[in-house]
Amino acid sequence: MTTPILQPAAIVVFGGTGDLTRRKLIPAFYNLYLSRDMPAHFLIVLIGRSADNEGAFKHDLLEGVNEFSRTGKAKKKTWDAFCKNITYQQGDFFADSTYTTIRSTLDAFDKKNKQRASRMFYMAIAPQFIEPVTEHLYKYKLCPQAKHDRIVIEKPFGTDLKTAKELNQFLQQRFKEQQIFRIDHYLGKETVQNLMAFRFANFIFEPLWNRKYVDHVQISVAEKVSVGKRGGYYDQSGALKDMIQNHLLQLLCVTAMDCPGQYEAETIRDAKVKVIEQIRIYKKSEVEENIVRGQYREGTIDGKKQIGYLQEEAVPNRSNTETFIAAKLFIDNERWKGVPFFLRTGKALPRQASVIVIQFKESPNRIFKDEAVPNRLIISIQPEQEISLLFESKVPGVQMKLKAVEMDFTYKDSHLEASPEAYETLLLDVMEGDPTLFMRSDQVEAAWKAVMPIINAWTKGKQKRIPGYKAGTWGPTAATDLLKPFAKEWILLPEPKAAKK
Repeated sequence: MTTPILQPAAIVVFGGTGDLTRRKLIPAFYNLYLSRDMPAHFLIVLIGRSADNEGAFKHDLLEGVNEFSRTGKAKKKTWDAFCKNITYQQGDFFADSTYTTIRSTLDAFDKKNKQRASRMFYMAIAPQFIEPVTEHLYKYKLCPQAKHDRIVIEKPFGTDLKTAKELNQFLQQRFKEQQIFRIDHYLGKETVQNLMAFRFANFIFEPLWNRKYVDHVQISVAEKVSVGKRGGYYDQSGALKDMIQNHLLQLLCVTAMDCPGQYEAETIRDAKVKVIEQIRIYKKSEVEENIVRGQYREGTIDGKKQIGYLQEEAVPNRSNTETFIAAKLFIDNERWKGVPFFLRTGKALPRQASVIVIQFKESPNRIFKDEAVPNRLIISIQPEQEISLLFESKVPGVQMKLKAVEMDFTYKDSHLEASPEAYETLLLDVMEGDPTLFMRSDQVEAAWKAVMPIINAWTKGKQKRIPGYKAGTWGPTAATDLLKPFAKEWILLPEPKAAKK
């Protein structure tokens, strides 16, 4: 940030006692406070339904910061100064009294500062509460200033195209589009943001970023964690809705988009929407050959037994919900025509990793005896923040022998300062009113349009039993077969040496 935020900020979090607030939001606000990116005057109002003692509640928030903040344990003096700006309010999301109390609190904050604060209303709540909460915000005129008042909505944004359109319409009838920030934390990750700089600020790569030189693209978001206690939510969603429709399609947009005319929020978001609108829509008969799904069974992860999905809490014993999905997609435009984009994500896999792989075509020059390995660019989003380029080199010696070597760029070696967490970046953008990294209504709807044929094919087709895969493995073998003839395996960066056993 180049200039401090001068206007005071009032932040209201609905779901103030929830896991998201404790693990992500408060640590993010605290780190922004440490880096002096918070306004000089700010207030954080946490709304929850339980009758928590404020002292015990704040102690729990401190424990959350100590456990989850990238900056480590908080110093008492600094935490106390930060914590003075936090207040807890018990309230029923459906009760008018909750919102009159919020209004009194915000009015008092404005009066104290002799200035109207910008307002952020964060929906860290289940989807069914979004409409009643925002209806009350509208009714009590808590978010009336289009330039200074914002509403932040977590995924899922709708459960299908119909509900997404209905929610968009509901919100846009009450607020301006510029006030609605649909958050996807993957877009706040440093390496994802760096991909735009990597592509559009370096002439060496952008001319190669097309169907003439690129053989295929792989995007993997692998999760080691199982569904755990989220079975009730997850079983209504599955990997397609939970990950592909939002996170992976957003990574695809950043990877495949054309260069926007300028670095400006709306032109960047226009370019992303265009990509999604150009994704090939599959017919019902094409879904099965281009989409692979699976469901984890009992297995072992890091030497510990993992129960199968059907044995997880709140999961029906006959559930046919996928915990793994691999998809082959095509973008039907001049840049990418004929280039497959392979997307993969799943639960209970061997490693936690998010990577984008650009596999280039084989060299047309066949002058060496050794078979040359095609160039490959790997952008690692997590856990490593790294960009690796694979290229051929001569092995030292008297003979011409080739060997594939890697040239790496890593954040930890190239930047002394630690990268901010995704939520830090995104929350600061909300306070500044910058929507660049947030999804616009048409982008959300376009993403649902892209996956609805898959959902419909699964719903209307014969309910085949989803193939199983052992927890701690890389999913069904059909996911690897999907890559043929373009590749033999899914690519990840090598596991860090420290993590090897």
